[in-house]
Amino acid sequence: MTDKPVTLAAIIGAHGVAGEVRLKLFGEGAESLKSYKSFDAGGRALTLKSVRPGPNGAVARFAEIGDRSAAEALRGTELTVPRSALPPLGEGEYYHADLIGLPCVSSEGETLGTIVAVENFGAGDIIEIERPTGKRFMAPMHVVALGDDGAVVDAAFAV
Repeated sequence: MTDKPVTLAAIIGAHGVAGEVRLKLFGEGAESLKSYKSFDAGGRALTLKSVRPGPNGAVARFAEIGDRSAAEALRGTELTVPRSALPPLGEGEYYHADLIGLPCVSSEGETLGTIVAVENFGAGDIIEIERPTGKRFMAPMHVVALGDDGAVVDAAFAV
């Protein structure tokens, strides 16, 4: 697995006047961010001082952000960590970031394209596959087998 950056949160605005920021979370909650000392913020390293649950996600304080103006200037900035910094996975678990870009074939051997998104609308993960023609379709994760070379999708779902 390459050590590509994985986005864990995005700064959505300032919180107060002391330089705290509001975060939109893409992981398991504010507590999960505490295991990382720093984040890459568009080429700039931000050192996490504190984080707590907040409105629409979390509120964080970074050592490099000292006032509201500096916090507002970072609005829209993604906070990433290298893939290697993420905790190891258990059997049958996967990170969405690992699935994006995987080549897909059907269970009958037809080349389908690549995974471009992983969605969850409440009933489980769904992968979105883009065919070489640009057309996209979705398949539920329970009909997908993951392997070292890519994903195999049950042919009944390859429309």
